[in-house]
Amino acid sequence: MTAARRIAVVTGSRAEFGLLSPVMRAIDDHPDLDLRVLVAGAHLLPPELTVREVTATFDVAGRIPMQEPGATSRGRDALALGRGVSGFAAWLGEHPVEVVVVLGDRAPGIADEAIRRAITGLAHIHLAATEQSAGRIVAMGELPARVHVVGSPAVDGLTRMVPLSDEAYDALGAPEIIVLQHPLGRPPAAEQAVAACVLEACRRAGRVLAIHPNHDPGREGIMAAIRAAGLGECSHLPRPDFVGLLRRARLLVGNSSAGLIECAALGVASVNVGPRQAGRERPDNVLDVPEPSPDDGSIVAQAIAAGLSRSGGTAPAGHPYGGGDAGRRTAAILATLDTEIHCLAKKSTF
Repeated sequence: MTAARRIAVVTGSRAEFGLLSPVMRAIDDHPDLDLRVLVAGAHLLPPELTVREVTATFDVAGRIPMQEPGATSRGRDALALGRGVSGFAAWLGEHPVEVVVVLGDRAPGIADEAIRRAITGLAHIHLAATEQSAGRIVAMGELPARVHVVGSPAVDGLTRMVPLSDEAYDALGAPEIIVLQHPLGRPPAAEQAVAACVLEACRRAGRVLAIHPNHDPGREGIMAAIRAAGLGECSHLPRPDFVGLLRRARLLVGNSSAGLIECAALGVASVNVGPRQAGRERPDNVLDVPEPSPDDGSIVAQAIAAGLSRSGGTAPAGHPYGGGDAGRRTAAILATLDTEIHCLAKKSTF
């Protein structure tokens, strides 16, 4: 009897875990695969300690400390990367696996595209969310046989996530507008100025709940803007609660990929602010606006008004991010991939 193929899945943040959990479940359920969950990064940071959300669902095989509480500068990120490389190398040296699965674009702001390209170049198997993404990977020189379109796991399981109860929704302030603004890696003052403008435009339009941003450089600036705005705020919501909240709210504003993927699948309008989601496909639910200047948020306010007028819609036709079976597709590929094609030695198509 052939031994199950050992698959390590790395999760480093709350958003990453929300996307990877359907993949992890499908791997865990597959008879020919053996799941090993590695928790790292922001999961281990207080006060949220979102590692608890992971351990409530999966057995955790290893914990790899990286970031330190309150340390979000570029230099601190580099130190965290060094700790991660050392920690992962040590764990993998003691616990050999056949495949390591990572999400390819979990990096902050201005460094995001460069790091995404580096991860693509290092990877041997590419599980693309869309046909367009697959085409870009091949255009970068990756062999087509290594590239598989599976859809986005962010769509998996959405139909099973129900709207928040009245009690839970009211406890969050019954918000009409959800703000989820992540930093782009700029100085805190620059992040604060943009976030303050976005929050003020939202405040004027209706009841607002601001969800705290990722632990990336510039986070403290956005947090300062949230605190100064005096609006409803929330440090973290488990994914089913976040999706349940989106089902009750009228609009998502900010720069999260949830505005392009989950909101589109749910038929929720979204205002995408700034360049953080540059290059991703835009379903019809998305209104794109540039970042506002510190003294003029009118462009955001106009988009919010237009988005609110669209609320209560349905999922757009031709949603590019798949039909909600990315986890199953991924597990099937990992169980059957030909190691002769997906070998360590990579050959360029050029």
